[in-house]
Amino acid sequence: MKLNFPYEKQRACRTEAQRRRAFSLLEVMIAIGIFFVAVFAILSLVSQTLANARRLHRPQVDASAVLAQYASTNILIEGTYSGDLSELLGKAYQDYNWTAEIREVATNHLYQVEAIVQVNGNREVLSDLSTLLFRPQSPAGSMDGGNFIRR
Repeated sequence: MKLNFPYEKQRACRTEAQRRRAFSLLEVMIAIGIFFVAVFAILSLVSQTLANARRLHRPQVDASAVLAQYASTNILIEGTYSGDLSELLGKAYQDYNWTAEIREVATNHLYQVEAIVQVNGNREVLSDLSTLLFRPQSPAGSMDGGNFIRR
């Protein structure tokens, strides 16, 4: 079998054809970059979905329910109060307890209410909030010369 081209020309044509069919290094790097961006986006979505599913199984504990109890009253009496969170929010929160401290911070019946939520039998604070409430109907507090009851 006789070749029409000399051996060198045939080899040059073959490598030129192979070069046209193959990807350049830049094209491969761009494809790998796009692949990894897509993989990390998918992994991020899966991670967020699993975290949301975990939150659905475990009740989110917040001290705002305790503060809402005191914000809805007209009279505040200085002292420390505590109770079971399930009394305020229902059975899902039966393993939690709350503590609230009420103290007068100004002579015009301005009170600071600090609420803390903890797991029963554990000293770790899960949630703590503080707010100021103006309650002029409240009896005289420590700053007004009145006595207050510590519970």
